[in-house]
Amino acid sequence: MSDNLGTIVFYCFAAAAGIQTLYYLFFFSRVAFYNRKFEEEHPPEEQLSVVICAKNEERSLPKNLPTVLQQRYHHQQQPSYEVIVVNDNSEDDSKYYLASIEKGYSHYRHIEIKQPAQFIPGKKYPLSIGIKGAQYDTVVLTDADCKPGSIYWLSMMSQGFENGREIVLGYGPYYKRPGFLNKVIRYETYFSALQYLSFAMSGIPYMGVGRNLAYRKELFFRHKGFTAHQNLASGDDDLFVNRAANGGNVGVVINKLAFTYSEPKTRWKYWFAQKTRHMSTGKHYKFGHKLLLGLFSLSHFLFYPALVAALFYPPMLMLTLYILGGKILIQSAITFLALRKLDEKDLFWYSGLMDILMFLYYIIFTPALFFNKGRSKWK
Repeated sequence: MSDNLGTIVFYCFAAAAGIQTLYYLFFFSRVAFYNRKFEEEHPPEEQLSVVICAKNEERSLPKNLPTVLQQRYHHQQQPSYEVIVVNDNSEDDSKYYLASIEKGYSHYRHIEIKQPAQFIPGKKYPLSIGIKGAQYDTVVLTDADCKPGSIYWLSMMSQGFENGREIVLGYGPYYKRPGFLNKVIRYETYFSALQYLSFAMSGIPYMGVGRNLAYRKELFFRHKGFTAHQNLASGDDDLFVNRAANGGNVGVVINKLAFTYSEPKTRWKYWFAQKTRHMSTGKHYKFGHKLLLGLFSLSHFLFYPALVAALFYPPMLMLTLYILGGKILIQSAITFLALRKLDEKDLFWYSGLMDILMFLYYIIFTPALFFNKGRSKWK
């Protein structure tokens, strides 16, 4: 390798490593060192409306809905929340289950949608119906295939609204199951949360995940709901937050008792389809958010090819190894603490491999940012 080419390669490697390290130190460390304490038996300070959209979920609803209905969120023995399930044109027997439990819970009701909305793909129409029909001024969103991590989920999420917050971001992990695909899905979910939670704590909120998200109804109507992106199947969570959030109106709740757990995909092709649909919304983010996320992704993508090339340039070999060692040390420490904070600490032993595999992740899914129209169905 010529001196000129070797010098260029080394500086590309050093720049990529430096950018990665700065993101870990300035942004991702906020999740790693998050230390807010939440009260489990926190007295309800406001009433909540939980809105769940369901489409052909007759198997998931009996497993997950009871935990939502039995939350420890009461005032004078009366529930301080309601639960609304919007049954969106289900073709299975969901409606019978939803109707059968209505008499058993005074704070529960369901809405049947029997005709699909024209030109509004995904779940934005049923979700809008549920939010508009909500009795209370604060809505908490989750999915029919999600189960709260404890009976204190609502209590903890409600505490995120302190100090005038209008949006609260939670974490929605996937269950631990055998197999490498499960580890990939869980690590990718963790890594996505590491970014959106840490950016929010840095005053740069850019997305949330509908499996565990809450906001004020007034905020929803102020931004005209989902009309800005109603032609897309995805985006009912991340694009709405991207549009409505600012540096001062977003709270973050990180506590495993406030997580909502979902069953992961069990086949690669189904996960690929899901991720492609989700990735298609990224191109609609605000420019500043795309710039910050793009810079990190580009540095991540270039790091390993530049490292391999730099190792073949002897004049800078020792400096390359020093930079590599420093990056690994800082990244590993923050990764370990962040994984522990998000109750995913078993993934630490795979984090080095997963970090390398992110190179393939960008190759596979980045085209979705440019070519996928985001019009696929939400289920």
